[in-house]
Amino acid sequence: MPVRLMSRSSATRPYKWLAEYYEKVFTLHHEWFEAVHAKLLAPVMPKVSVACDLCCGTGATAVHLARQGIRTYAVDLSPGMCRATRAKAREAGVRVRVSRGDMREFTLPEPVDLITSECDAINHLPEAGDLPRVAAAVAAALRPGGWFFFDVNNRAAFDTVWQLNWWIDRGDVSVAMEGGSEGDRAWTDVHWFIREGGLWRRYEERVEEVCWPASEIKDVLRGAGFDRIRCWDAAPLLNNPMTRPGYRTFYLARKAKQ
Repeated sequence: MPVRLMSRSSATRPYKWLAEYYEKVFTLHHEWFEAVHAKLLAPVMPKVSVACDLCCGTGATAVHLARQGIRTYAVDLSPGMCRATRAKAREAGVRVRVSRGDMREFTLPEPVDLITSECDAINHLPEAGDLPRVAAAVAAALRPGGWFFFDVNNRAAFDTVWQLNWWIDRGDVSVAMEGGSEGDRAWTDVHWFIREGGLWRRYEERVEEVCWPASEIKDVLRGAGFDRIRCWDAAPLLNNPMTRPGYRTFYLARKAKQ
């Protein structure tokens, strides 16, 4: 298999077609993650009045939080994802304050009680060494005692699921995905086939990820000022046959109260 390493320019390019057609092609995980919230976040939610969904994608988690009466912010690097989140919030009849930002250096208008970053969003960093910047930015945005909830793909997923090729057909939108990985890096070349009138147009987009061992993630969180760190293997929590033990981990970390 030819090896194609991640380039900083491609990894930091905001997703265009993924943002526009994500909800049409990838939808099953929304119910899975709401179920995970109910199990893992239940102990902290009574203390959450202000929250932020970091790398919000098309806004499912942000809207879910806002529906609970939580003042909600949403941040994403992709203008298309920001537009999708605003549209979803309008459709749901809730207010979500959406802004475009980089997870390594975002800021919020006020301290928040909870920051979520889901669907392996943190794996999308262009370099593994960027993780401390994210942890520092999250810590700066949280109030003392606030919580950071996120999930990551692990090396086991890179070595198996990311090696597969996929075909998804949604009528007027179809997707062919060609995956691969090497070490702590994985990629999927996404080939979009979109019906435009009587023609089909083909567009290309690449999704790239990096991963870290659990020990490094915990060290980075402690270095950023988090003093309580819990983690769970995702396999028992997600009703997904493709998520096997070791593939994905959920983390919940508390910023020290000091």
